[in-house]
Amino acid sequence: MQWIAKSAGSALLAGALITVIGFGYRAQADSMAETAAVTDQPSPASAIVAAEPAALDDMEAIKTELIKLKRDLVILEEDLLYPASTQMSVFLAMDVGEFFGLDAVTVKVNGKEVAHHLYTEREADALFRGGVQKLFVGNVKQGDNRVTAFFTGKGPSGRDYKRAATVEFEKSFEPTFVELRISDSEAKYQPEFHAVVVQ
Repeated sequence: MQWIAKSAGSALLAGALITVIGFGYRAQADSMAETAAVTDQPSPASAIVAAEPAALDDMEAIKTELIKLKRDLVILEEDLLYPASTQMSVFLAMDVGEFFGLDAVTVKVNGKEVAHHLYTEREADALFRGGVQKLFVGNVKQGDNRVTAFFTGKGPSGRDYKRAATVEFEKSFEPTFVELRISDSEAKYQPEFHAVVVQ
């Protein structure tokens, strides 16, 4: 009887161990399955990262459209405010390096000052590298007109330098474009200033 009791106890203990071990394996398997399921699902951070390129593309497209719209509005505004029959624009370009450092430009139309600009070193460098600046756009009367530009800066040997350039023209029914240009004269070793009407 004692042997039977021991055998029954051993059997119960073995069964209990098998049950515990089985439960442990099942719990481990369930945990692994949950981990795999969580791993397969994209995290919120990865979803945000994936969405960022599309959002950036949309923002760039909107920015491009806004720039285009602004440009069209500026053109429309100029057409409304400055009809072709009275419109005149003044632009500045320069090709200098050794003989003149630009500080300021003043523009007068028919004796009246219409534009004045002081230049930073960066702005002057941009013009020297081929940039073109719109100094003035406005209306002038039909018939004879005069544009005079005054240039101030540093001339040869660092001396203060002030010069003027004038152009006279007869306003037609088409827009008028006046170009102011500063250039170096290698022959004269000094800057030259020009004002011309560009067709």
